[in-house]
Amino acid sequence: MRCGAFGDMVLVNALVRDLADRFGSDVDVLTSGPWSEPLLSGQPGVGEILTVRSRKTPYWLSVDQQRAVRRLRSRGVGPVWYCDGNDAARRMLSRAGITGNYIVDVKDHPLLPGEHATLQWRRLARIMPAALETGREAAAAAAAAAAEFPAPGGCRLEVSDRQRGDLERWLHQRGLSTVPLIAVQVGNKRTMRRGLRRLAVNNKYWPKDRWAAVLQHVRARNSEHAIVLLGTGPEHGLNGEIAALAGIDHLHNAAGALPIPRLVALLARAQGLITVDSGPAHAAAAVACPQVVLFGKAPPSLYRPWGTDGAEVKVLTGRVGGEPSMLGIETDEVVAAWDALALRSG
Repeated sequence: MRCGAFGDMVLVNALVRDLADRFGSDVDVLTSGPWSEPLLSGQPGVGEILTVRSRKTPYWLSVDQQRAVRRLRSRGVGPVWYCDGNDAARRMLSRAGITGNYIVDVKDHPLLPGEHATLQWRRLARIMPAALETGREAAAAAAAAAAEFPAPGGCRLEVSDRQRGDLERWLHQRGLSTVPLIAVQVGNKRTMRRGLRRLAVNNKYWPKDRWAAVLQHVRARNSEHAIVLLGTGPEHGLNGEIAALAGIDHLHNAAGALPIPRLVALLARAQGLITVDSGPAHAAAAVACPQVVLFGKAPPSLYRPWGTDGAEVKVLTGRVGGEPSMLGIETDEVVAAWDALALRSG
């Protein structure tokens, strides 16, 4: 069970894969958010995906929660890995008759010093619920514990033929099917919150003039490439403002035109990505897309994009007034990191 943002669900997929390998069966996922099902559906090791609109809505008002609880009851009591930092969603487990001895709760196994979030999830996959250590299920637990466990590593997403076909049609409509691609993610849900991009809570905002200068440099250095600006619908306007400042050709504003499966396929095809710390950054690492990523307040040691295929990730951080801040990252630093990045061959 994990009710997280886009990037959180990319990270927790490492836990799902390890559990599926360990038990030899698919893992059902109870989650929230419109991104989780299109992101995880069809991924190796992922079984049924149960989505609730909000885990904090009172149960008697939430049809989604009631439907999820009925499904949990019908499938019977079994082991659960609870991956949320609060107990809001855990009430659904209680209503479904799943008791604490069947639950591995991440809050009982906090991060180790310097541990990456992905490694925390993979460590959690090695821990068995108390109910699997005694009684008639001990044999199943012993077999799972004896199974060959995957070597430590980062996240991985598979891209289906259907995703690639959808992307190819989309690119063909825009005359991009034979052009090498560079992706750029300038926004984030915090960036666009209430339209106020410089609020203190919007710590993933980087100024438009700096983005424009970076785009101008990328165009000059990578003259044969099309540059695709990523994002959700609300980011279209911000992308347009930056594109107007940059004033370059072969720049495509795709915000709002990239549902999750198409976005992942595009990242799997792009030769490189420049991005703020975001869900697309984690998805890019999971499909081996080299990238330059700008971090704000979040610690890179914990959330640095990390994929199993080892694509290069150059992390940039800055400070303002002695505190971590994306605003402390200078344009020249991003340009230098991009020039040193080993792009994927097209």
